[in-house]
Amino acid sequence: MATAAGEIPGAGRGRDADRSRATGALQALNFFMADMQAGIGPFLGVFLQQRGWTAGPIGTVMTVGGVAGMVMTVPAGAMIDATEKKRLIVIVTGICTVMASFLILLSQSAWVVTVSQVATAIAGAAIGPAVTGMTLGIVRQRGFNAQNGRNQAWNHAGNMVGAGLSGWLGWQFGMPAIFYLAAAFGVLAILCVLSIPERAIDHDAARGLETEHAGGETAGAAQGFRALLENRPMLILAAALACFHLGNGAMLPLYGLAVVGAGKGNPALFTATTVMVAQGVMVITSLLAMRMAAGRGYWLVLLISFAALPLRGALAGSFIEHWGVWPVQALDGVGAGLQSVAVPGLVACLLDGTGRVNVGQGAVMTVQGVGASLSPAIGGWLAQALGYRVAFYVLGSFALASLALWLGFAAVLRPACAGARKEQAA
Repeated sequence: MATAAGEIPGAGRGRDADRSRATGALQALNFFMADMQAGIGPFLGVFLQQRGWTAGPIGTVMTVGGVAGMVMTVPAGAMIDATEKKRLIVIVTGICTVMASFLILLSQSAWVVTVSQVATAIAGAAIGPAVTGMTLGIVRQRGFNAQNGRNQAWNHAGNMVGAGLSGWLGWQFGMPAIFYLAAAFGVLAILCVLSIPERAIDHDAARGLETEHAGGETAGAAQGFRALLENRPMLILAAALACFHLGNGAMLPLYGLAVVGAGKGNPALFTATTVMVAQGVMVITSLLAMRMAAGRGYWLVLLISFAALPLRGALAGSFIEHWGVWPVQALDGVGAGLQSVAVPGLVACLLDGTGRVNVGQGAVMTVQGVGASLSPAIGGWLAQALGYRVAFYVLGSFALASLALWLGFAAVLRPACAGARKEQAA
């Protein structure tokens, strides 16, 4: 069979093999990096509570870490757009996350815990956009929605398995065993990163500058940062997400504190259950989000995700019981699972061709971080002053602002959110 001029026979098959190997490694990476990245995260509140901390200081130290991560997300996104060492970034940040978690084992003093949370948050600010950038560079814009959906399903499955193992290990051997599990997952995640062929990543496509249609030449130079500020749908998206995460960020750790504090659950096992229920639902909803986005665009996906939080807050405030974890955390799985696919996919569509996709991912994460970092402090002090029930009702109500923005600007958002459907039809 004749080949195109200048093309090496078999090169196409080689590229396909590299891409197939890379996408498989990406899915495995998302599975193992889930527990590595979270580490002690979901168990931190209970771990500190057992060592004499109260809800207010626990919420405050989580907020400090959240603020640190928020400040670093845009610089991290810019670095990922510029660098061709994306695999190295994932490896280094993974190692830092595990080491930061182990600091808490050495000491539970306020400054050690704070330093650990800051380091973990900064590493998390880089690892998420780096994996997103690698995904976009491997499968390009047309394949991003489907591959990101699969990535997120594997990531949620990893969180579920990691939480289950953490709960069992914490019950059998004590909370320190959870740290060692995170370290083991970290080693496996690093091996997955190393198995991704470097040549499979198109670093121009990874930042939103497609090359396939331009005969191997980039479609243009990266635009300035004004491309972010002038993108109205992305600004509305960021504001809606900030309101959502202001309520959502503290819900999981506070519900664990409320039930365990009332003596209605084993600390390690109950905390593991809260994570497993949510992540199990997220596996399903992330795959559904992928299909919904391909068929109807991202607008409806995000509308449903925002609607889940007010109901979740009402249920959490009404039923502080061991069995309440099922409906409360199932709704967390609906909201977070849909967003885990829709938000990166929508940002990639909105900024396609600008060369600023990962900066945009970082910018949206920053605004999300404003809400998520303030949420533990607000929720913690509300719970301490007015009780857990009031805290849950107030936190759940913040998403009403997200719904108002999403419905109020529907005329602007619907066409912008149709990107995945257009790519599917192309």
